[in-house]
Amino acid sequence: MFAALRDDSDEAAAARQDTAGAIVWLAGIAAVLATTVASTLLDDVQIDGSLLAVWAFLAGGLYGFTIYFVIGKVLHVALRRLGGRGSFRRARHLLAFSAVPIALALFLYWPIRIALYGWDLFRTGGADGHGAGPVLAWVFYGFVIWSLALLVVGVRTVQGWTWARSLAGVAFASVIAAGLAVALTLLYAFG
Repeated sequence: MFAALRDDSDEAAAARQDTAGAIVWLAGIAAVLATTVASTLLDDVQIDGSLLAVWAFLAGGLYGFTIYFVIGKVLHVALRRLGGRGSFRRARHLLAFSAVPIALALFLYWPIRIALYGWDLFRTGGADGHGAGPVLAWVFYGFVIWSLALLVVGVRTVQGWTWARSLAGVAFASVIAAGLAVALTLLYAFG
């Protein structure tokens, strides 16, 4: 798929944009389920499983597309600074197709966790906080690391760079993205 991203014509981009959008939405849902907000959502007695599902769908889409555009722009700028070529659209599509493992977590990881712990996953002090629960929670980050590895492969394939340069490009974009996340967190905490 990454080799196909070299063709950044309007026709090629239009052919893959719906797939990229679906991946981004599904990855967003998987990601919001891993947040601290989701882990306490059912503490509110007015929220039930149905409302949790609607929240995950809507918040996941919003989160996924926000990341898609913001981190896509960060990736685009980072790659351009290192001499890369390509459009903002191609950087976004590269990011989207690299997020397939996170989208896959929605169908592999989350059903297992929900089967093991049920609604306790979304309550403070539930059964998921004991035994293997906290360890299993970290498995999600394996999907994130897998996505980052795919992003390195994608950058290498699309840009025709060496492994070291591709890794540097993804690392550069990751540092910028992490800086933005810290800045927003501090702004929210002290704002």
